[in-house]
Amino acid sequence: MDRREKQQRRNYIGEYLDISSTRMTDDEVMLLCEFIEMYDKSYRGVTKTRTRRGSSWSSDGKYTYSETFTDTFTDDIGIRQDYQYTDDDGGRRESTTIINDARGVLNWLRENS
Repeated sequence: MDRREKQQRRNYIGEYLDISSTRMTDDEVMLLCEFIEMYDKSYRGVTKTRTRRGSSWSSDGKYTYSETFTDTFTDDIGIRQDYQYTDDDGGRRESTTIINDARGVLNWLRENS
């Protein structure tokens, strides 16, 4: 892809995602363009949940835990990630992250493809 075409595609991506200070290869630019073009048909409103259970050791002995990751594709192009952690000692944590930048989306696509 020549420089002019790449710049046009970066401008297109920039209409939907934050691309400030993001360096991208030609393949990454193409991947994001495809993601944006397919967003309405394949992603918008879709929720993916995965749970991981395990056990570990602490100074109080062995404990078990559960982690739940929920990824929801928002109305605007982006991904909302909800994380929940619980353990059998009563520990609980929750967090929410919104991914609406080009690098974040690329990382999510790599990790979940």
